[in-house]
Amino acid sequence: MKHIIFLCLALGLAFPALAEKAEGEALKPIYYALVPALVGNYGSNGKLKYYKADVALRIGSPAAEERVKHHEPLIRNQLVMLFSQQSDATLGSVEAKEALRQEALRQVQAVLSQEEGQPLVGDLLFNNLIIQ
Repeated sequence: MKHIIFLCLALGLAFPALAEKAEGEALKPIYYALVPALVGNYGSNGKLKYYKADVALRIGSPAAEERVKHHEPLIRNQLVMLFSQQSDATLGSVEAKEALRQEALRQVQAVLSQEEGQPLVGDLLFNNLIIQ
């Protein structure tokens, strides 16, 4: 009888710790890289220039990650269209690149909100942004 009580007490103490661990793991963000990198032309005043952007999306859950993967072609298209509209002025400084990052995030969230009813992506990061 003592063993059963001890076992129940031990299991009762273990379950809250396991539940906290599961909740903590669910809160860890997932970084989903758009692979291959986005590569294309930008600029319209005579000479075309090139960009290469390694983009990662911060997502809150594995279920959201699956939905983002499903819509990746649409997300990539939106980002390629955004990058192709840029100029030297909109890519020439750190502040300009940050403004571009913010606009890219807004557009990705808008696409996902339209398709899924919620933005799903918490942030967009440039792992690498090369302009030439």
